[in-house]
Amino acid sequence: MDPGSQLILTVDVGERTRAMAQRLVHQLTQVLAPDCAPLFLTDGFRAYLTALVTHYGQWMPPERRQATGPKPKPRWRPQPKLLYAQVVKSYRRRRLVGVKHRVVFGVRETIESRLAKRGWKINTAFIERLNLDFRQHVAAIGRRVNTRCTHEAGLRQQLALFHVYHNFVLPHASLRLPLPLPKPIHGTGAVKQWQLRTPALAAGLTDHVWSLREVLLFRVPLWPQPQMP
Repeated sequence: MDPGSQLILTVDVGERTRAMAQRLVHQLTQVLAPDCAPLFLTDGFRAYLTALVTHYGQWMPPERRQATGPKPKPRWRPQPKLLYAQVVKSYRRRRLVGVKHRVVFGVRETIESRLAKRGWKINTAFIERLNLDFRQHVAAIGRRVNTRCTHEAGLRQQLALFHVYHNFVLPHASLRLPLPLPKPIHGTGAVKQWQLRTPALAAGLTDHVWSLREVLLFRVPLWPQPQMP
């Protein structure tokens, strides 16, 4: 999720394995610009590190230590622009006892300065809040419910629907903007002071708040688009 616009970029289903992490990061690279390398913040799951290096790495020749002899072979290393930090939590008897912030790639001062521009720190609070939204809106993954899916395909369909609903239909209070001039609401006597915005509207993907009917009736074009002759 992009914390700036609250936009969900990708969702995946399955156990937390290296294959899942690789699949998740690969899906993320498909929706970002080719030259985009954002600041990544995750928990301490080690498979994310491998997946990020796989997709945001390059062959780099190591420094020569001797003036003569064969050249050392290039090695796959993370790109210099890659910034990645982890929030590692320690538990004891199911209780949180410690939190550590680990900078994996990049300089800590650079990461903290980029976050400070928005008043943030290294944390995973945004994605944890998003996980709560998933449990509240998708019945199949709620806690202590009797509506669980029996097949993964059904769960993916429910998550895909919430993915679109969250991005295009559901306004977020943190994204609203004050109106230049308050507008009266006809028939109620109240005054509208805020312009509601969805994550897709805040990210510039649309120019209005969608209705659920508009989402369900939208005809998805073929992907990838056929090449014009």
